[in-house]
Amino acid sequence: MTADWLTTLGTAMGSAWLSGINLYATVVTLGVLQRFELVKLPGGLNMLGEWWVIGLAGGLYLIEFVADKIPAVDSAWDAIHTFIRVPAGAILAATAFAEFDPAVKAVAMIVGGGIALGSHGTKAATRLAANTSPEPVSNIALSVGEDIVAFGSTVLMAFFPVLILIVVAIFLILLIWLGPKAYRALKRLLARFRELFGSASSSVT
Repeated sequence: MTADWLTTLGTAMGSAWLSGINLYATVVTLGVLQRFELVKLPGGLNMLGEWWVIGLAGGLYLIEFVADKIPAVDSAWDAIHTFIRVPAGAILAATAFAEFDPAVKAVAMIVGGGIALGSHGTKAATRLAANTSPEPVSNIALSVGEDIVAFGSTVLMAFFPVLILIVVAIFLILLIWLGPKAYRALKRLLARFRELFGSASSSVT
């Protein structure tokens, strides 16, 4: 029972964390693994193995793969996906606990949403900083790196959910430690954006 609980917890929190990094890559990978019976996902996550879910997530992943490489589009995409990745992470976490008590599912949804928000916020802030650079290499490298992390970590989570739970715990510790510093850096970055846009508009007039 303890092993089942840890497996479910690792899959739930790992899915939420990865949703904030690349939701569609996570869903496609889990769906394919479930579809071909390479793993048995806990709770109601077996629905990810439906072909229409895999196909929809795969199509959206391809769109994101292109959008991620264009700085202005990438920033807008991340802003919009604040309202997609975070709720999706919460839903995936709760769905993993579908066979548990409703109170447990509710807690999983809240915690999963918080973890998804943390990973999405970290990703978005990092990409926003990279998007200010005039050269395209850093943005493309980050995009490809995120894809590798998403696919690789999802496979790792599917087979070793307890290990990914440790990774998520380390991420949360680092987030708590570095969060205030990152927030101040993001504020400075946004202030620079306002200055740049302000000077550009004044020069036009």
